[in-house]
Amino acid sequence: MKIILFQPQIPQNTGNIVRTCSNTGSGLILVHPLGFSTKNRWLKRAGLDYWEGVDVEEINDLEAHLDATTHPFYFFSSKGTQNYTEAQYEPNSLLIFGSETAGLPPLYWEKWKDRFFTIPMIPSARCLNLASSAAVVLYEALRQNHFSFPEKRELRKESATLINTDVATGA
Repeated sequence: MKIILFQPQIPQNTGNIVRTCSNTGSGLILVHPLGFSTKNRWLKRAGLDYWEGVDVEEINDLEAHLDATTHPFYFFSSKGTQNYTEAQYEPNSLLIFGSETAGLPPLYWEKWKDRFFTIPMIPSARCLNLASSAAVVLYEALRQNHFSFPEKRELRKESATLINTDVATGA
């Protein structure tokens, strides 16, 4: 499984999602532009030392990425009409969340309307926190796949070196 964050704005949310990814063996894709530097100390602090075990990829064009993938993908938005528990997740699913401030662009809704899901809330609610939403959906996807976690985490040495250097310097 991979979580995709479309133009995330709040480093602490992304850091918390890194922790969730680390503890589930899931990957993370960040779509540019980001509202923060990946060297941001608040981002590192929220993710603590969990960065080392997470495969983090950064991309510029989500639409091109999705057009080229063979993996099933799902969007999560308060505008979705299907409940997130109705999706049939596969072990290689991509779970896509919009930015905290702007959500997902209408283009995706127009192109892939049948792939939009929502987390039920009371009618007067706006939305859940991004990190909370990602955790709720990821754990449902993992539940459907019988919590089949990877046996061993593959450490991306270039990421681990960068992260450890940044944490050590407080960057």
